[in-house]
Amino acid sequence: MPTRADAWQLLTEWTRGESLRKHALAVEAAVRGYARNAGADEEEWGIVALLHDFDYERYPTAADHPFRGCEELRRRGYPERVMKAILSHANYSGVPRETPLEHTLFACDEMAGFVTAAALVRPSKSVLDLEPASVIKRMKDKAFARAVSRDDLRLGAEELNLPLDTHVANVIAFLREQADALGLRGTL
Repeated sequence: MPTRADAWQLLTEWTRGESLRKHALAVEAAVRGYARNAGADEEEWGIVALLHDFDYERYPTAADHPFRGCEELRRRGYPERVMKAILSHANYSGVPRETPLEHTLFACDEMAGFVTAAALVRPSKSVLDLEPASVIKRMKDKAFARAVSRDDLRLGAEELNLPLDTHVANVIAFLREQADALGLRGTL
């Protein structure tokens, strides 16, 4: 298994945009938090999360993402379970989610992005004073982060066998641990 440093190098080579890099870091933080809670391999789970969208800038269409990225990972010697987890995060890939890592990546992908967006519209621009109720309220506003599927947010929590508010609270807590690296400390 390549190291996190290897994964970070690949991500930064293929992903130039700061917002997509920060998204990768946010999903990594959330997935690592769940790995810790489950006693799973935090390093492997984190690497999968870090790389789940690394090919998106080069291949933004459903016909290519995440398939082209997985070809590159395979070429670089990543284990098949890494590619399967990354493929399964895209509902359209046809790859079912079966493992705890696969369910967690799916559940954290859109939620980490949504929580980030909810934090950035706060007066403090911080995740440190963001509460789950505020995120859930934003989910009801169809104009807010309109590209995010509310059904996927709810389905992610269901796949983790958690109430939605618990999943939101967990993701907030995990992102708070990395607030500075994610640019989510704001004015606090």
